[in-house]
Amino acid sequence: MLAEEKAVKEFSYAVSGVLSSSDHFSTSRSENLKELIDGGEKYVIYKFNLRYKLPPSSCMFVDGNGGTREVDLENMEKCKANLLEPYSAKLIDGINQSEARRRGLTLFCFIYLNINARVAYMLSFDRKGFDVLGKVRGKAPEDEENEYHWKQFRIPFKEEAREVESFCLQLVEMEEEAIKMVYCYSGLG
Repeated sequence: MLAEEKAVKEFSYAVSGVLSSSDHFSTSRSENLKELIDGGEKYVIYKFNLRYKLPPSSCMFVDGNGGTREVDLENMEKCKANLLEPYSAKLIDGINQSEARRRGLTLFCFIYLNINARVAYMLSFDRKGFDVLGKVRGKAPEDEENEYHWKQFRIPFKEEAREVESFCLQLVEMEEEAIKMVYCYSGLG
Protein backbone atom coordinates (compact mmCIF):
# COMPACT_ATOMS: atom_id res chain seq x y z
CA MET A 1 0.00 0.00 0.00
CA LEU A 2 2.84 2.35 0.82
CA ALA A 3 4.52 1.53 -2.50
CA GLU A 4 1.32 2.45 -4.36
CA GLU A 5 0.99 5.74 -2.46
CA LYS A 6 4.63 6.57 -3.22
CA ALA A 7 4.16 5.72 -6.91
CA VAL A 8 1.12 8.01 -7.16
CA LYS A 9 3.16 10.91 -5.73
CA GLU A 10 5.93 10.28 -8.27
CA PHE A 11 3.72 10.05 -11.38
CA SER A 12 4.12 12.60 -14.14
CA TYR A 13 1.69 15.44 -14.80
CA ALA A 14 -0.14 13.34 -17.42
CA VAL A 15 -0.95 10.59 -14.91
CA SER A 16 -1.65 12.82 -11.90
CA GLY A 17 -3.98 14.94 -14.05
CA VAL A 18 -6.15 11.93 -14.88
CA LEU A 19 -6.09 10.58 -11.32
CA SER A 20 -7.02 13.98 -9.86
CA SER A 21 -10.14 14.08 -12.09
CA SER A 22 -11.33 10.88 -10.48
CA ASP A 23 -14.33 11.02 -8.18
CA HIS A 24 -13.41 10.58 -4.53
CA PHE A 25 -15.74 7.56 -4.33
CA SER A 26 -13.55 5.60 -6.74
CA THR A 27 -10.79 3.88 -4.85
CA SER A 28 -7.65 2.02 -5.74
CA ARG A 29 -6.98 -1.54 -4.69
CA SER A 30 -4.65 -0.44 -1.89
CA GLU A 31 -7.28 1.98 -0.54
CA ASN A 32 -9.74 -0.91 -0.46
CA LEU A 33 -7.20 -3.02 1.41
CA LYS A 34 -6.53 -0.18 3.85
CA GLU A 35 -10.27 0.11 4.51
CA LEU A 36 -10.38 -3.64 5.07
CA ILE A 37 -7.51 -3.48 7.57
CA ASP A 38 -8.82 -0.38 9.37
CA GLY A 39 -12.33 -1.84 9.67
CA GLY A 40 -13.62 -3.50 12.82
CA GLU A 41 -13.73 -6.99 11.32
CA LYS A 42 -10.81 -9.43 11.42
CA TYR A 43 -9.21 -10.46 8.15
CA VAL A 44 -6.03 -12.26 7.24
CA ILE A 45 -4.21 -11.52 4.01
CA TYR A 46 -1.92 -14.21 2.61
CA LYS A 47 0.80 -13.92 0.05
CA PHE A 48 1.88 -17.12 -1.69
CA ASN A 49 5.41 -17.53 -2.92
CA LEU A 50 5.08 -20.59 -5.16
CA ARG A 51 8.75 -20.81 -6.11
CA TYR A 52 10.14 -21.70 -2.71
CA LYS A 53 7.41 -23.62 -0.94
CA LEU A 54 5.12 -26.45 -1.83
CA PRO A 55 2.16 -24.97 -3.66
CA PRO A 56 -1.22 -25.10 -1.96
CA SER A 57 -3.69 -27.63 -3.31
CA SER A 58 -6.16 -24.90 -4.33
CA CYS A 59 -6.43 -21.13 -4.42
CA MET A 60 -9.42 -18.77 -4.51
CA PHE A 61 -9.39 -15.35 -6.17
CA VAL A 62 -11.46 -12.63 -4.49
CA ASP A 63 -12.20 -9.73 -6.86
CA GLY A 64 -12.83 -6.12 -5.87
CA ASN A 65 -16.58 -6.71 -5.64
CA GLY A 66 -16.23 -9.66 -3.26
CA GLY A 67 -16.85 -12.34 -5.89
CA THR A 68 -14.77 -15.51 -5.61
CA ARG A 69 -13.62 -18.17 -8.01
CA GLU A 70 -11.10 -20.96 -7.92
CA VAL A 71 -7.82 -20.30 -9.71
CA ASP A 72 -5.82 -22.94 -11.56
CA LEU A 73 -2.38 -22.86 -9.90
CA GLU A 74 -0.60 -23.48 -13.20
CA ASN A 75 -2.20 -20.36 -14.64
CA MET A 76 -1.25 -18.41 -11.54
CA GLU A 77 2.42 -19.30 -11.99
CA LYS A 78 2.33 -18.19 -15.65
CA CYS A 79 0.66 -14.83 -14.96
CA LYS A 80 2.53 -11.58 -15.30
CA ALA A 81 1.74 -8.78 -12.91
CA ASN A 82 -0.60 -6.26 -14.48
CA LEU A 83 0.83 -2.91 -13.43
CA LEU A 84 -2.21 -1.06 -14.81
CA GLU A 85 -4.82 -2.88 -12.72
CA PRO A 86 -4.28 -1.21 -9.32
CA TYR A 87 -5.12 2.17 -10.85
CA SER A 88 -7.75 1.11 -13.40
CA ALA A 89 -10.85 2.28 -11.50
CA LYS A 90 -9.36 5.70 -10.77
CA LEU A 91 -8.01 6.14 -14.30
CA ILE A 92 -11.32 5.22 -15.94
CA ASP A 93 -13.24 7.42 -13.52
CA GLY A 94 -10.79 10.29 -14.02
CA ILE A 95 -11.18 10.10 -17.79
CA ASN A 96 -14.98 9.80 -17.63
CA GLN A 97 -15.35 12.66 -15.09
CA SER A 98 -13.47 15.08 -17.35
CA GLU A 99 -15.52 16.65 -20.13
CA ALA A 100 -12.35 17.39 -22.13
CA ARG A 101 -11.20 13.77 -21.92
CA ARG A 102 -14.64 12.50 -22.95
CA ARG A 103 -14.48 14.81 -25.97
CA GLY A 104 -11.09 13.23 -26.65
CA LEU A 105 -12.75 9.81 -26.66
CA THR A 106 -15.33 10.99 -29.20
CA LEU A 107 -12.47 12.38 -31.29
CA PHE A 108 -10.72 8.98 -31.10
CA CYS A 109 -13.88 7.28 -32.34
CA PHE A 110 -14.02 9.66 -35.30
CA ILE A 111 -10.33 9.67 -36.24
CA TYR A 112 -9.31 6.07 -35.49
CA LEU A 113 -12.58 4.23 -36.18
CA ASN A 114 -14.39 6.58 -38.60
CA ILE A 115 -17.37 6.59 -36.22
CA ASN A 116 -19.23 9.76 -35.30
CA ALA A 117 -20.10 9.32 -31.62
CA ARG A 118 -22.21 11.97 -29.93
CA VAL A 119 -20.70 11.17 -26.53
CA ALA A 120 -18.20 8.54 -25.37
CA TYR A 121 -17.06 6.97 -22.11
CA MET A 122 -14.13 4.68 -21.36
CA LEU A 123 -15.31 1.24 -20.21
CA SER A 124 -12.07 -0.63 -19.65
CA PHE A 125 -8.49 -0.84 -20.78
CA ASP A 126 -5.60 -3.23 -20.89
CA ARG A 127 -2.05 -3.21 -22.21
CA LYS A 128 -3.16 -3.38 -25.83
CA GLY A 129 -5.89 -0.72 -25.92
CA PHE A 130 -9.16 0.40 -24.47
CA ASP A 131 -12.91 -0.08 -24.87
CA VAL A 132 -15.19 2.89 -25.38
CA LEU A 133 -18.96 3.10 -25.04
CA GLY A 134 -20.21 5.61 -27.60
CA LYS A 135 -23.64 6.99 -28.39
CA VAL A 136 -24.02 6.75 -32.18
CA ARG A 137 -26.79 7.47 -34.67
CA GLY A 138 -29.03 4.53 -35.56
CA LYS A 139 -29.10 3.07 -39.06
CA ALA A 140 -32.82 3.42 -39.81
CA PRO A 141 -33.85 7.04 -40.68
CA GLU A 142 -37.50 6.42 -39.72
CA ASP A 143 -36.49 5.31 -36.22
CA GLU A 144 -36.62 8.82 -34.68
CA GLU A 145 -37.42 7.60 -31.16
CA ASN A 146 -34.17 5.63 -30.99
CA GLU A 147 -32.16 7.97 -33.15
CA TYR A 148 -29.04 7.37 -31.03
CA HIS A 149 -28.02 4.16 -29.35
CA TRP A 150 -25.04 2.98 -27.27
CA LYS A 151 -22.39 0.83 -28.89
CA GLN A 152 -19.06 -0.53 -27.66
CA PHE A 153 -15.84 0.00 -29.63
CA ARG A 154 -12.23 -1.10 -29.24
CA ILE A 155 -9.36 1.34 -29.84
CA PRO A 156 -5.94 -0.34 -29.95
CA PHE A 157 -2.64 1.18 -28.85
CA LYS A 158 0.32 1.36 -31.21
CA GLU A 159 2.51 -0.20 -28.48
CA GLU A 160 1.65 -2.15 -25.36
CA ALA A 161 1.15 0.05 -22.30
CA ARG A 162 2.94 -1.90 -19.61
CA GLU A 163 2.50 0.63 -16.80
CA VAL A 164 0.31 3.60 -15.93
CA GLU A 165 2.80 6.17 -17.20
CA SER A 166 2.95 4.66 -20.71
CA PHE A 167 -0.87 4.29 -20.75
CA CYS A 168 -1.41 7.99 -20.06
CA LEU A 169 1.39 9.09 -22.39
CA GLN A 170 -0.09 7.05 -25.24
CA LEU A 171 -3.50 8.65 -24.65
CA VAL A 172 -1.89 12.11 -24.79
CA GLU A 173 0.02 11.19 -27.97
CA MET A 174 -3.15 9.80 -29.58
CA GLU A 175 -5.02 12.98 -28.67
CA GLU A 176 -2.31 15.19 -30.18
CA GLU A 177 -2.26 13.05 -33.33
CA ALA A 178 -6.07 13.17 -33.61
CA ILE A 179 -6.12 16.96 -33.23
CA LYS A 180 -3.48 17.31 -35.96
CA MET A 181 -5.55 15.06 -38.23
CA VAL A 182 -8.67 17.19 -37.62
CA TYR A 183 -6.70 20.30 -38.61
CA CYS A 184 -5.50 18.54 -41.77
CA TYR A 185 -9.07 17.44 -42.67
CA SER A 186 -10.45 20.92 -42.06
CA GLY A 187 -7.74 22.63 -44.13
CA LEU A 188 -6.45 24.62 -41.15
CA GLY A 189 -3.18 22.72 -40.81
